[in-house]
Amino acid sequence: MTDTRKPPPVATTDAGIATASDDHSLSVGPNGPLLMQDHYTIQKMAQFNRERVPERVVHAKGSGAFGFFETTADVSQFTKAGIFQKGRRTPMLARFSTVAGEQGYPDTVRDPRGFALKFYTDEGNYDLVGNNTPVFFVRDTIKFSDFIHSQKRLPDTGRRSHNMMWDFWTLSPESAHQVIILMSDRGTPRTFRHENGYGSHTFLWENAGGDKFWVKYHFKTDQGVENFTDAEAQAMSAEDPDFHRADLWNAIESGDHPSWTLEMQVMPFADAADYRFNPFDLTKVWPHADYPPIEVGRMVLDRNPENFFAQIEQAAFEPANMVPGIGPSPDRMLLGRLFSYPDTHRHRIGPNYLQLPVNQPRAEVHSYNIDGAMRYRHSGNQPNYSPNSYGGPQADPAAELPYWPVEGGEIVRSAYTLHREDDDFGQAGTLYRKVMSDTDKANLAANIIGHASKPDMQSDVQARVVEYWRQVDADLGAQVAKGLGNGG
Repeated sequence: MTDTRKPPPVATTDAGIATASDDHSLSVGPNGPLLMQDHYTIQKMAQFNRERVPERVVHAKGSGAFGFFETTADVSQFTKAGIFQKGRRTPMLARFSTVAGEQGYPDTVRDPRGFALKFYTDEGNYDLVGNNTPVFFVRDTIKFSDFIHSQKRLPDTGRRSHNMMWDFWTLSPESAHQVIILMSDRGTPRTFRHENGYGSHTFLWENAGGDKFWVKYHFKTDQGVENFTDAEAQAMSAEDPDFHRADLWNAIESGDHPSWTLEMQVMPFADAADYRFNPFDLTKVWPHADYPPIEVGRMVLDRNPENFFAQIEQAAFEPANMVPGIGPSPDRMLLGRLFSYPDTHRHRIGPNYLQLPVNQPRAEVHSYNIDGAMRYRHSGNQPNYSPNSYGGPQADPAAELPYWPVEGGEIVRSAYTLHREDDDFGQAGTLYRKVMSDTDKANLAANIIGHASKPDMQSDVQARVVEYWRQVDADLGAQVAKGLGNGG
């Protein structure tokens, strides 16, 4: 790793050109969309997507099953999406995964868990790609590959490093909310069946009348939330590295079909402008007192895959797959993922990955995309260009996804526009003081101390760990300081 005691060199593109920022993507105004002309951000994402062959760069080890989603409530006042009309039952696929570990890594290590859903709707595939946490470590897509690198392996030893994890986290204070969840017992869920799932990002819903709403997805496990302690998780890693995979398979095989209830938080479109903190910041949650969750429907997994590689390993989820009535938000992590996910699938599986049965939509496909490796579905002797005079498919302006108006026109590299209660440590502190039980707090402190006291931890990074947790909560910081021998 780079010796931080020396003056760091100027960051450059792979062509050796100095870069302006590794913290902020180029956007139209502080809250506007990201720009394709931001070559450096795109280069980082595209290069990152091609780092591993053939396993996924992130979420490499996973498990999954098929089932259905049924909408049980009338939410047509919020969205015209067919999947969310009352009484509609939609076949689907779910994939659960760890984040940092490679194929073969133990299931029960401390890590967030991916929670990816593919709905085979009549209007095309709708993919919702989230985690078992409602927040994330960073808020700008330009930092995502750096975060993942900090969780992977050192370039010289090929080993994972607790020191580089804490180095990144303490230098990125926006990570505090996610890290406090990760270091709690929620970082070691007992099974995939006993964890919640979240869309995490803010999304845009639009009803048939054109009214827009900002929304968040919460899939609450009907089995109840259950977690391992750190000791239990480590013991299970040695006893059965595939414990989560076996548990999900065996439960479905025995007829014990796991289910989740979908609850939505809905924010009127106009509320976002002057809400007390930025509602599009992926490191924040919306307090339920402000926007109480409403029940929408139920997800049930009732069928195991027939071939794990064909149906789970080759499953390709992409947040850009949205159906009419659902759109993105100014969330910078979401906007980056709209490009990054399909790009990595084209590299990992091939340009025609959507023709694989597990990814193929149930709706008809009429596209001008042609050729490429492994293409087998085609339009025959039909025009392969648009516009044409010979009956080729034509776009429908009414199919446009909902968007938001863009403020300002200057091209900038900037943090989001500040709202009056925006800060990096407040929600993490609230979670610690007002949500966690005494047992949760004790286990959290012990988990942090154990994680940050590994032999590779450097003293200056440990000192930043203490200060990081002091800013979350003074008492928690004092416990960490005492446990790490960094003062009290």
